[in-house]
Parts: sequence; C-alpha cells; structure tokens
Amino acid sequence: MQRQGGRIKELPMEANVGIADRWMRMPIGVALILLVFIGPQTPWGWLGLFLLGTGLLRFCPFYKLLGVTTCGR
Repeated sequence: MQRQGGRIKELPMEANVGIADRWMRMPIGVALILLVFIGPQTPWGWLGLFLLGTGLLRFCPFYKLLGVTTCGR
C-alpha cells in the first residue's frame, strides 16, 4: 500500500506466491547466493536473488504472466 495525500492506494502487485512456495523459495535462494561467496562463483547467485526477492515480496512476475497463483484463494 502507498499513502497518497491521506488516502491509501493499493499497489498493482497482488500476492501470487503462497506460504509453502514462499518457504521453499527463500532457503533455496539464500543457498544459491551463498554459493557465490563460499563455493564456485557461478551466475546461479542471480537466480538466488530472484528467488529470495519473490519469496520476500510474495509476488512472482512469471506467475503473473502465466496466470498462476499458489496463494490458495
């Protein structure tokens, strides 16, 4: 939500990542990011950033494009 002149405006991002999906994305994302620092320095860290970000924000742009949601609504 954004505050705009005393009124609250909803952001266009509607959550489409459910709880189980979220808790799988975040540890995998952290593990891939850690690989960059403690293991082989591969580009998998970028995927880790994406997974961690989508888990924290509960929004996946690829799910949006495909019309998928794991929120269970």
